[in-house]
Parts: sequence; structure tokens; C-alpha cells
Amino acid sequence: MEFLDAVVNLVTLLIVLGGIAFLFRNSVAQVRPTQRCIVERFGKFRWFSNPGLVICIPGIEKYRLINVTEQMVTCRKQEVITGDNLNAGVSAQVYYKIKGDEESVKSSQYNVNDVNDQIVSLAQTTLRNVIGGLTLKDANSKRSELNTKLQEIIAKETRFWGIEVVRCEIAEIEAPNNVQEAMNKIVMAESEKRAAIDFATAVETKADGEKRAAVKEAEGRAKAITIEADAKAEAIKTVNEAANNTFIGPSVDLKKLEVAEQVFRNNSKVIIPEGSSVTALITDLAGVEKVLPLPTTAKAEKK
Repeated sequence: MEFLDAVVNLVTLLIVLGGIAFLFRNSVAQVRPTQRCIVERFGKFRWFSNPGLVICIPGIEKYRLINVTEQMVTCRKQEVITGDNLNAGVSAQVYYKIKGDEESVKSSQYNVNDVNDQIVSLAQTTLRNVIGGLTLKDANSKRSELNTKLQEIIAKETRFWGIEVVRCEIAEIEAPNNVQEAMNKIVMAESEKRAAIDFATAVETKADGEKRAAVKEAEGRAKAITIEADAKAEAIKTVNEAANNTFIGPSVDLKKLEVAEQVFRNNSKVIIPEGSSVTALITDLAGVEKVLPLPTTAKAEKK
């Protein structure tokens, strides 16, 4: 009997201690720097707490911890009809955080029911409205503008929720399969076109370079020929001047005799003009002003 009473007392003690621990756990909170705390008494706001230790009255007061760091919510892919009547699959992400001051924390808890769900619904509706007025091509090419516009609209609609919309990102704009194939073909055609233009430009540049090189080479040859011709002309001029200065008087007559000797030595044919004598011709070839008659022998005179 005593043993049974001891067991009952031990169980009772454990139950009491468990209840106290449970009450203590739900009455004492450690608020981290990334959190804020609001305390409610019988369901009514009682006070606000910054990071630190919070102690509530067990069974009367209840605390609630609120995360004030940046959070992300994902808008799952949804079908959106674009301005050119195409069904595009669009998904997005919204980054936000609850402001750390008391009024903002209270607004996030009492002005809106479940901030995350409300932001997702609002973002989906805004996406349909924004992208619905654009063609699929514009929606893909203007994502940065769409992100900014989406952020502005959501921030305006949530200004009483005590949150700050940090940024919005459109994650995906997926076109229908047939449209995607057509767009891929267009992209490939554009790439091939740019490659052909680049190749043509390279060939043209090479041709221009070869043309300029040929022109330079021709100019160089022409200049070399001109220089060579000028040098030869200068050489002839120098020789001529030297001859004129050297072959004067008897030297000229001697040179003429050498020429005449060379003519007859080579058995060259000499054309004698009509009415000219051989003596006069030899005189002209030799450059002698007058040819004296050769002395005759006695036999010749007798003959």
C-alpha cells in the first residue's frame, strides 16, 4: 500500500513538473536579432518586444515571434494569354521582408491574413495584367522593365502591410511548343545571317588588303624604274659631258679615224651616195678635212 502511494505521488509530481515546464516554455521566449516579438493578452495586443528575453504570464499572455529578415515567395507557373493571343507559362519570385519597427510588425500581423499567401496571389494577378498587354517577344526582351513594374505595383498594393518589397524576378516565360520551335528557327537564321555577314566582311577586308599591297608593290616598282632611268640618264649626261670636254681637236679626228678603221676592218658595207666619190666618203668617215693624193711610183707614172 505504501509502495502504491509512493508511485502515485511520483506520478503526480512528474505531471506537475511537466505542466510547469510546459507553462514555462510557452511563457518565456528568447527573441533573436532576426526576430521581433508581440505579446497578446487574452487575444489582444499587449506589448512589443525587440531582441532579448520575453516572459509572459502563463495561461494569460501569449507571445508570437515574427521573422524580419528577407524572405522569398514563389509564384508557381501559370498560363497567361499574351497580347498576341499566345498561352505562355509564366512563373516569378517575390523577395520581401517585414519592417522591424513596432507599427510595421503589428500591420503585418493584424492588417493582412498570412503575408506569404497574399503576396503570391497578388503577384499572380499582377503578372497576368502586365504580360497580357505585351507580345511574347516583348515580354521576353523586356524582363528587366517587367520586374521593375511588377515590384512597383506590388509595393503600392502592400503599403499597409508593414512590409518592404525588395525585388521581383520573372523566373520563366515559356512559349507554346510550336511557337518555341519557330522562335528557335528564327534565332538560328539570324545567327547564320550574322555569320555570313562576318565572313563576307572578312573576305572584303582581305581583298582590300591584297589590293593595297599590290598597289604599293606597283608603286614601288614604278619608283624603282624611275630612279633607274634617272640614274641612266644622269650617267649618259655625264659621259656626254666628259666626251665633249675630252675629245676636242686632234682627239676628235683620231676617234673618227678609229671609227673608219673599225668599219673597214669588219668588212662593213658602206653605201656611197650618188655623185659622191670614194675619197670624199672616206674623208667623211675618218673625219679628215682633206685627203692628200698618194705618191705615185715611176712605173705608175709611165703607165
